[in-house]
Amino acid sequence: MLTHRQARFRDDFLSPWRQRFYYLKSLPMGLLSGIKMIQLDEAISVSEVPMRWGNKNPFNSMYFAVQSMAAELSTAAPVLMALKGSDADIALIIVELKAEFVKKAQSKVTFSCVDFDKITNAVAQLKCTGDIAMVTARTTGRDVDDNEVANFYFTWSFKRRS
Repeated sequence: MLTHRQARFRDDFLSPWRQRFYYLKSLPMGLLSGIKMIQLDEAISVSEVPMRWGNKNPFNSMYFAVQSMAAELSTAAPVLMALKGSDADIALIIVELKAEFVKKAQSKVTFSCVDFDKITNAVAQLKCTGDIAMVTARTTGRDVDDNEVANFYFTWSFKRRS
């Protein structure tokens, strides 16, 4: 069950206007590429990125960096939501990224991450100042025909500061 702070974060993050403002302020390439967060709850986090002229590479498919941004967003949103459930000051950083490209992405790609419980458990391990925890969140990208196009694995590291 989400806390009040987590539910408010989720609702704010899913608001189209607040999402665009966040991108404008903190993630301008997200705004330019058209990335959207479309679902965020305890069960699943879903982001999508359209296939458009600015997102394609010379091989007529979506550039891997654009896919990486959308994939990261689908794991970052549940990470941030999990942190809203803690009163501690926690630093976070991605320490490893692994990507598997299964098929050319030639249409809109939707990334889904179902690791919120795993992320929440890692954050809950941080009991004392200096404690460190890591979690690898997996997200799968699918095209409009529901074909798997990519899998990303982001290893997030958390450190309790106070």
